[in-house]
Amino acid sequence: MKTFAAIDLGSYEQSLKIFTISKANGIREVDCVRNRLDLGSDTYVTGKVSHEKMDELCLVLREFVSIMDSYRVDEYKAYGTSAIREIKNTAMVLDQIMQRTGVKIEVLSNSEQRFLDYKSIASRGEYFEKIIEKGTVVLDIGGGSIQISLFDKDKLSSTQNLRLGVLRLQEKLHHLNVRPSRYEELLEELLAGQLGVFKKMYLKDRNIENIIVVDDYISDIIQKKLTDGQAGYADRASLLTYLGFLQEHTDEEIARRFDTPEEKVQLLRISSTIVKQVAALTDAKLIWAPGVSLCDGMAYEYAEKRKILTQVHDFEQDIITCAKGISKRYMGSKRRGEALEQIAMTIFDSLKKVHGLGNRERLLLRIATLLHDCGKYISMLNLGECSYAIIMSTEIIGLSHREREIVANVVKYNHLEFDYAIESSEGGSIDTEEYLTIAKLTAILQISNALDTSHKQKCKDMKAALKEDELIITVNTPEDMTLEKGLFDTRADFFKEVYSIRPVIRQKRVL
Repeated sequence: MKTFAAIDLGSYEQSLKIFTISKANGIREVDCVRNRLDLGSDTYVTGKVSHEKMDELCLVLREFVSIMDSYRVDEYKAYGTSAIREIKNTAMVLDQIMQRTGVKIEVLSNSEQRFLDYKSIASRGEYFEKIIEKGTVVLDIGGGSIQISLFDKDKLSSTQNLRLGVLRLQEKLHHLNVRPSRYEELLEELLAGQLGVFKKMYLKDRNIENIIVVDDYISDIIQKKLTDGQAGYADRASLLTYLGFLQEHTDEEIARRFDTPEEKVQLLRISSTIVKQVAALTDAKLIWAPGVSLCDGMAYEYAEKRKILTQVHDFEQDIITCAKGISKRYMGSKRRGEALEQIAMTIFDSLKKVHGLGNRERLLLRIATLLHDCGKYISMLNLGECSYAIIMSTEIIGLSHREREIVANVVKYNHLEFDYAIESSEGGSIDTEEYLTIAKLTAILQISNALDTSHKQKCKDMKAALKEDELIITVNTPEDMTLEKGLFDTRADFFKEVYSIRPVIRQKRVL
């Protein structure tokens, strides 16, 4: 059995959860401590955290450390989300926290954060698997933004991030200088614009029956007051009745009725309005609030990586499905993407002894093959640059910013001459490990691309084997390979430069 601690530095609250994790009993929460400190209102307005709040945050973290020591935790993870991510001086803040508390904070990209939230829902096992069999929206409401993810036949089909988080919206409402009684009307108007665009782009001809809500506001109410203990499920009518109560009563009455702090009521109203708008947008009949948090996703991921628990859902396939959806949106060739994927995976697997890459890099290569031609949607002349721009501008849930940057560069240099001084999109050089990963995956994608120069998928039946200083690629096909063989050498040069191995095509003509 392992004892694991998860720390979430959220925009409005900071949480510590202690879990015991074992194969026999699964994941069990043994303690939960929450501290209410509004970091987001500073970050979203000024881009910095005030000295007073920094002092308070460090005090809270020292208390968290004391609690972890009392439980003798084996390992911990501490993550910062948007309130830390959007600070202008993030490196300075993280260093101060480390020096003053001993806690190492890792900053999650939005897609990593939402993927962990998604894993926290999946940790509910059969409830999650059952509900996503039908059209489902996962509505993940944070302080800085919301994430809307669509499931169709138990597969994640698309996801979008909108800057409509509760703290960000609260700040916008305060700047309007209008009576609080008008907040809901103006909030609905503000939400309708962006959600309307989302509906046109992603909800066309979709039948959405369920909404899964993840947040720190309305979820507690649905869990405690609306569901009669039925695992957090509420029907549309119950939700609308509850929303009516929020509209008709004062903050004090709402705080007393739902046993929630009065200062949290306005955020509760905003979160509820978001859920109401999404419910109207989708015409969903059922709302499920599983009552999970980022900390639950952190515990699930810890157990998953250490193989303490059996995976209940194929998350890698969700990432692939998401990439296929992006390719489809930008008119990518499905057949050619699948052909390149097959060729590239065969070559990658044959080079295990020499490339030193793992399953995660294999996944990044798969995504690169699927998105290899997305830039043609903008320009066939500047295919590499346009593909890079699309990938860097499109969130792929489950990938960090740096992983997405690796994919974007691999696709870019599949079409262009490799740049030996690649720069990061965030400024400065790519670090050595990432640079070598880009070079190795690019070399594989380039020769995979060369093997399908004609776009006729002649290499469906192929094998690759490493023999001394050559990679022997054997293709079983009766078709003419003159074009592929003739143009292969130009791509083979870079491959040999990266691996010190010469790729060689051998054709076996099969009648």
